[in-house]
Amino acid sequence: MSMTPDLTGRVALVTGGSRGIGAAIALALGQAGANVAINFNESGAAAQKVANTVEALGRRAIAIGADVSKSDLVAGMIGKIECALGPIDILINNAGIGHICSIDNLSEAEWDETIAVNLKSTFLCTQATYLSMRAKRWGRIVNITSGAARGGGGIGVHYNASKAGMEGLTRGYASQLAKDGITVNAVAPSLIKTDMLPTSLEEAANRVPVGRAGKPEEVALVVLMVIANPYQTGQTIQVNGGLSFI
Repeated sequence: MSMTPDLTGRVALVTGGSRGIGAAIALALGQAGANVAINFNESGAAAQKVANTVEALGRRAIAIGADVSKSDLVAGMIGKIECALGPIDILINNAGIGHICSIDNLSEAEWDETIAVNLKSTFLCTQATYLSMRAKRWGRIVNITSGAARGGGGIGVHYNASKAGMEGLTRGYASQLAKDGITVNAVAPSLIKTDMLPTSLEEAANRVPVGRAGKPEEVALVVLMVIANPYQTGQTIQVNGGLSFI
């Protein structure tokens, strides 16, 4: 069994795929043979650039805008992807926000937004795609969580809760969908060098045993590894350079 899956003919959706980890995953999926839908909320030009790069590999790709925390917009997005590329086989729930906020300053609005974008979107996109996977008796769902789901983190309790909830969804869906040939796993990066890494956390990278922050491409490699393994489901794989061993 190859550690790199052959995804020729498969259709993948990467939410929040216009930059950083999402963009790296979209490109890795294209390199493995998949046709890829790159979802964005605001960064349309960046998402189109990723789509163009995937197309240059000889795959089909589209950039598609939608706020994935809204059920009607998710439904519309899925319909457009199916028309352009076909039913979705691989779902990468990567869309997320991480505004730093202390418990003294955390507002209800900040809490609600974080839960909606990080957690509710995972639920909505999974609900909207698993039936087509079940029909084929093959599917892969990978939720991009965070080491903050199991640790203190440096962003805030709203972020911790949203990512821990994603891990709960991972286990719940995995138990329900395994019999249908669908695996559901989480990949939990920590201290990955992207434009979303707050400058206040850059110093923490010095504490990583491997001596540096991670790269988005290194997270994408783990996502491909998970997709390639039909026996791996309901698990959370940490990608943190040895920062923790949970």
